[in-house]
Amino acid sequence: MSQHQNNLNPDSEAHLNGPLFQNALTTFDEAAKIINCDPNVAARLRKPRRSLTVSIPVRMDDYSVKVFTGYRVQYNSTLGPYKGGIRFHQNVDLPEVVGLAALMTFKNSVLGLPLGGAKGGVCVDPTRLSRTEKQNLTRRYTSEISAFVGPTKDIPAPDVGTDPQTMAWFMDTYSQEQGGYAQPGVVTGKPVEIGGSLGRNHATGLGVIYVCERAMEVNQMQMAGARIAIQGFGNVGSFAAKFAHERGARVVAVSDVTGGIFNGDGLNIPEVIEHVKQNKGVKGFPGSQTMTNEELLEVECDALLPCALEGQIDTHNAERIKAKIIIEGANGPVTNLATKILVANGKFIAPDTIANGGGVIVSYFEWVQDIMSFFWEEADVDAKLKGIILKAFDNVYKFKLEKNIDMRTAAMAASISRLEKAMLLRGLYPR
Repeated sequence: MSQHQNNLNPDSEAHLNGPLFQNALTTFDEAAKIINCDPNVAARLRKPRRSLTVSIPVRMDDYSVKVFTGYRVQYNSTLGPYKGGIRFHQNVDLPEVVGLAALMTFKNSVLGLPLGGAKGGVCVDPTRLSRTEKQNLTRRYTSEISAFVGPTKDIPAPDVGTDPQTMAWFMDTYSQEQGGYAQPGVVTGKPVEIGGSLGRNHATGLGVIYVCERAMEVNQMQMAGARIAIQGFGNVGSFAAKFAHERGARVVAVSDVTGGIFNGDGLNIPEVIEHVKQNKGVKGFPGSQTMTNEELLEVECDALLPCALEGQIDTHNAERIKAKIIIEGANGPVTNLATKILVANGKFIAPDTIANGGGVIVSYFEWVQDIMSFFWEEADVDAKLKGIILKAFDNVYKFKLEKNIDMRTAAMAASISRLEKAMLLRGLYPR
């Protein structure tokens, strides 16, 4: 049996106190002051529209039944249908999902997409599930939230611990419940064979590198020969490393859950990718020195790409960051207070709302292709991705120079400004 809870009850707002959400609100409040945001709009944007909690009973391989807890937070839909990923991770909780949903709202706005923001998750360690158990979990989770999602309502996507296969199960379950015919537009990040988009798998990593190149350009640097360190070697980090390597950068360090590896002359990224396929991690890669994930963040380099989890750079290690440029491939990897320290030390930060936007941009492309039943070539997808993500970067960089503020605050200000105009034009909460 599912349990639906409206968590906007003012007497029960513990879910709004998570560090990720509070970190986002700090930036939000600073940016709102800079643009003199309508106070009614600001008040509405500081809370999610809907927070859903569901219980998910799953028949395990040993025939026992385990009940997992899942969430879907729909933050804001002013600009279009809700959009955001679903993560399966043992640390997922409602405060984290609220924070991630808020970030998706501001990300989709600053990128100029006709989408709102949402996020979902299940508190589970997916590595401990068999394929059958993961499929059972995904299908039941889909059923529990199906009344709230759909191609014109809320369009989920993969995130940490989920993948194209997960999205295929989600789509199939939703389609069966809606009458049995395929509805590919309900999720993005699907396999190409059932309505996925070419270029989606590498989109976030490619977007990170597009932004890194432009950040280097405005800082009188160039990708060829630059020393780059990448924390996280999953989908985002591995593709970012691949595209950086192909552009002539020296990727000197990478890391994942098994640890980190370093080579000052640059790692052979194609060989590292092959090593990971064979050994389930970067650990033990020949010709490299071992280091921890924490040590990687402090390595001497030109650009640091944190592509793992949130909160990796905070006040405890910000002073020791040596990279000139930080490109946020993950969601919220640098805290607000750490941002102030880094900016004061002359570091340039390309915030996550732009830098890791490649995934949601191509998810938008996939959704459009599904609706039209007309699909594009990969080169067209990559080119359109580059155009949108660099336009967003350039708009924010211009705002940064005009207001003499950091890129994170500038990105938030540009995002709020678009949302504010849309909300007021629609007649919502005018002064």
